[in-house]
Amino acid sequence: MSAIRFVRFTGRLLSALAAVATLVVVFLALTALTDGTGSGVAAWSTTLGAGTALALWQGRRRAGPTRLMPFLPVVVAAALTATVCVPTAPTARRYPPDLPFVVTQHWSLSTGSRVAVYHYPPTGSGPRHPVPLVYLNGGPVRGISLLDHRFLRLLAGQGYDVYTYEQAGGGRSDLLPMSQYTISRSVRDLAAFVDRLDRGKPDVLGFSSGGVVLTRALAAPRVAARLHRAVVAEPGPMDGPTAQITGHKGRKSARGLAPATTGPRSTHVPRYGVAFGLMRLGLLSPGTGLIGQAEGDNAFTAADLGSDTASAYCARDAHRIPAEDTAQNFSFSPAASLRIQQTVKDSPSIAPQLKRSRTPAMLMIAECSSQLRQWATAVLAHDPAIQRTQYMPGVGHHMWNGLDGNDDRAVAVISAFLQGKPAPLPNHPTRDEIPAFLRDHE
Repeated sequence: MSAIRFVRFTGRLLSALAAVATLVVVFLALTALTDGTGSGVAAWSTTLGAGTALALWQGRRRAGPTRLMPFLPVVVAAALTATVCVPTAPTARRYPPDLPFVVTQHWSLSTGSRVAVYHYPPTGSGPRHPVPLVYLNGGPVRGISLLDHRFLRLLAGQGYDVYTYEQAGGGRSDLLPMSQYTISRSVRDLAAFVDRLDRGKPDVLGFSSGGVVLTRALAAPRVAARLHRAVVAEPGPMDGPTAQITGHKGRKSARGLAPATTGPRSTHVPRYGVAFGLMRLGLLSPGTGLIGQAEGDNAFTAADLGSDTASAYCARDAHRIPAEDTAQNFSFSPAASLRIQQTVKDSPSIAPQLKRSRTPAMLMIAECSSQLRQWATAVLAHDPAIQRTQYMPGVGHHMWNGLDGNDDRAVAVISAFLQGKPAPLPNHPTRDEIPAFLRDHE
């Protein structure tokens, strides 16, 4: 090939690649503008039509086979973007199989939610605690991990009558219409669960986003009146103003230090990489027409969480992070989770209501927390019924993680508060210590 022909060939190749890239960008833009209508087919057909019209215009003065050359980028782009429109995961929800060590019950709540419920009766030789304990897991809209189930069995072994449920849309619980996933619905579901339990006022342990649900329940008098004691562990932002805070996190986590997560990722599939990516950027709504809620739940894997898991552990634990779950039990609804988080961000301040709380409460904060410190201190500052704060040394966001004696320490802290015994750790930070506590993490 002569130098001139090579230059011409290279130019045509680059031009064709630029045309393909342009059509792909147009497709993504139209997908965002149409919110993925019709599984992306509306954006795909419009892009294909525009590309075909442009190719016809470009080939109008060409003769013979060369008239077809402008269509090559259109064909390539059409094939690439078509992969975003074709489901590769089941479109009907496939729930995790039942666990071998606990019975899965399904309760229909007065709110309309149908949730998967797990009960761990008290075991062990010690005294039985008469007040039931309800656990709200993190997520939001994530199934309860095997690591959490193990911790709940440990609590049951200390004489607690433990109940937990996977919040609507998570794990083995039924899905809701996307518009019904709100933080307010989560609080109402908690109240309805307590009513359905019908065991008097229970103690409630809320972790991470479960801590947000519990905090907002404490700010709702009719719900708070149903609760005996509350343990808020590593909460996320409790309302819109808190969510807008930019602040400081705990000591260094294992994020960026732990080995890369292994296993299949849905985000390596073009359809789900585009869908979840655009949702994360806010360019697609959680109720997008690109993928259905059930399909997204079926496709999403633990590996898709990436470094989020590592961020829940201290840097010193980077190379010994335990397996939190199995592929069979793992369940997470990315769309519903984003929807609930957005309703928190859009909500007004609950501080005035929280200041009237009278339910005895305890706050737990991890040393290597990936959560903003202000998310926890906002609860402490505004809830006068918080009687103690326990700063948990040597652990990250997931405080009961099976490493060293972390589970036993968490049980000791929780038990001491629920039973009205002296705290095993200093009461730190107190409300007066909040400014100094935050300065320590600058």
